[in-house]
Amino acid sequence: MLRLPPCEARFPTSIAEAVELKAKYGPEASYVAGGTDLYPNMKRRQQTPYHLIDVRRIPQLDRLEVDADGGLIIGAGVTLTRLIRDGRVAAGWPVLGQAAATISTPILRNMGTVGGNLLIDTRCNYYDQSYEWRKAIDFCMKKDGEICWVAPSSPRCWAVQSSDLVPVMVALGAEVILVGPEGTRTIPAQALYHNDGIEYLTKKRDELLVSLRVPAMGTAKATYQKLRRRGAFDFPVLGVAAWIRPNGGGTVADARVVIGAVGSYPIVSEAAAEALVGHALEDDTIDAAARAAAKPAKPLDNTDFTIGWRKDMVAVYVRRALAALR
Repeated sequence: MLRLPPCEARFPTSIAEAVELKAKYGPEASYVAGGTDLYPNMKRRQQTPYHLIDVRRIPQLDRLEVDADGGLIIGAGVTLTRLIRDGRVAAGWPVLGQAAATISTPILRNMGTVGGNLLIDTRCNYYDQSYEWRKAIDFCMKKDGEICWVAPSSPRCWAVQSSDLVPVMVALGAEVILVGPEGTRTIPAQALYHNDGIEYLTKKRDELLVSLRVPAMGTAKATYQKLRRRGAFDFPVLGVAAWIRPNGGGTVADARVVIGAVGSYPIVSEAAAEALVGHALEDDTIDAAARAAAKPAKPLDNTDFTIGWRKDMVAVYVRRALAALR
C-alpha cells in the first residue's frame, strides 16, 4: 500500500497568512486544497513537501460570482462539482461545466478544485509510476534522475500538460490572479505556462493562485472535445478548446483554437484562428483550420496510445469542436 511520507499540515485563514507560511518554509512547503493530484504524487514520492499549507479555510478562494462588467470570478478553491452545478456558469459559460464534467470521477470532482486543475503536475508514462518502478529503470530528470526517457538525448523534460480546464481558460481569454510576498499580479491564463515538463509554470514558487476572471461570452460560443481511453475518468490524451465570435454576416469575426495534452503547455494555434476569421464555418473552412492546428502538435511517447494515431486525432478533434460550434 502506498502511504504518505511524514508531513505536517497548516490551516491559514487568510491569503496573507498562507503566503507568509510559504515564504517561511520555502521549498519544504506546498499549497494544497483538494489534494487529488498532490497526495498521490506524495505517495509515489514524486513530491515530498513536509509542510502542507491547506488553503480551504480562506474565504476569498471560495468566491464564485459575476462582477459588475459581466465577467465570471472563480476562486481557486471552488470545487469542480460546484462549478458544474452553478446556474450562472451553465447559463453564461457552459463550456466550463462541459469541460469540468469530463475530469476524473464524481467523488474526486467533489474534492478537486479549479485552481488545482490549472496547476496540475505534468504527466508522463515514465514519471507517473511508483518509486520502486522508477528506481528500477533509473529515475528520470523530472525527479531524482538526469535523463528524459521519452527522448534520451533531449536536454529537457517532455512530460505533458494534462489539464482539461487549461485549454478552455486560455481559449476564453481568462486571467489569473496570483499573490506572493511581492504583492498581487494579474496575467493572462496563457502566460501561466512554460513549454517545459519540469518548470511548467510561470507562477513563482511562493505565489498563491487566488482566483480567475473569465470575460463575458457575449455572442461568442465555445466548446471542448476530449480524447481518452476510458470515457469515465481518464486524463486527456488530447483536449481541444475552440472559441469563436461570429459577426452579423454569418462569418467568424474572431477565433481561438487551443490544443492540450500534446505538449508541456497548451498550444494556441494562431494559424487555425487565421483560417477561420472572415469565413463562414463551412466544411472547407473547418478542414483548413483542422489541418493548421495539427501541424504544431508533435506527440511523443509520454502518454497513452500510439504517437502517429494521436497526431492524426488532433485534426479530427478540431473538426469535431468547430462542427459543434457551427
